[in-house]
Amino acid sequence: MKHWVEAARLRTLPLSVSGIIVGSFYAMSQAYFNWKIVLFALLTTLGLQILSNFANDYGDGVKGTDNEDRVGPKRAIQSGSISPKQMKKAIAFTSFITLLFAVLLIYFAFKESYLLYSLLFLVLGVLAIASAIRYTVGKGAYGYKGYGDLFVFIFFGLVSTFGVYFMFSKTLDLLLLLPATSIGFLSVGVLNLNNMRDEESDRKSGKNTLVVKNGGAWAKKYHYFLVVSAMVMVVVFAVLNEFHFDQYIFLVAYFPLTSHLMTVYRNKNPKLLDPELKKLAISTFLLSVLLALCLIYFISDMVVNYVNI
Repeated sequence: MKHWVEAARLRTLPLSVSGIIVGSFYAMSQAYFNWKIVLFALLTTLGLQILSNFANDYGDGVKGTDNEDRVGPKRAIQSGSISPKQMKKAIAFTSFITLLFAVLLIYFAFKESYLLYSLLFLVLGVLAIASAIRYTVGKGAYGYKGYGDLFVFIFFGLVSTFGVYFMFSKTLDLLLLLPATSIGFLSVGVLNLNNMRDEESDRKSGKNTLVVKNGGAWAKKYHYFLVVSAMVMVVVFAVLNEFHFDQYIFLVAYFPLTSHLMTVYRNKNPKLLDPELKKLAISTFLLSVLLALCLIYFISDMVVNYVNI
């Protein structure tokens, strides 16, 4: 069990649900709520993240990308604690469970009333599962061609945040694009940081991430763009939503984010960036939780107005 928990990489899970938290609370601030949607959206997203971690372990393990040059904790297949055959079974099982959660999520969101929406989200769910697996698995693995950033941005940023909001409201709110893009950029930032750390070993193994393609100096600038843009967009979202002064509590998350940027700026050895992965992931989760708490202000306002009526 210990080895499976390690393979699931629990430190990546809070980051994966950040978009769900923001999208759900934004919907709640507009008087939409269904606890079943929240529950199964969280379970589906966690399933996708664990599936992605298992598939990444398998793909990099059998390709030899996880070798003695790799920085950070040893992966399950690399260490021999889990065999490739066992991991393939785990990938299949996790795919099935995740799809089951997705189907239940779609059912509770749309029931029998929105068949077209149900089909659309079912397709998105299947694509998400396939994309999680194909990141490093197979000859055409897109993570080895530099497209991993795009997958993370789309599914853990836009689809996660916009998707769960749409399931509540059955409408699109373009203002939500700001925090959705912000969560997406920060999630990509975690991947970019991982790729910066592994640049040397990835290059030797033929894993052509954006960092390998463009170099470490470019990756640093790219990282600054992702994190700073994300911070700016949340502030713009708050201004456009006319947040009150006490609703800017989400700015607390900017302290660890700024500290993280300074560490990356001063870093001369990419191998020493490993601790920053956890810092950026937790900071993103903290930002999503604080932003959700800020949106509760609107929920409490509606409750007070309702009581007064």
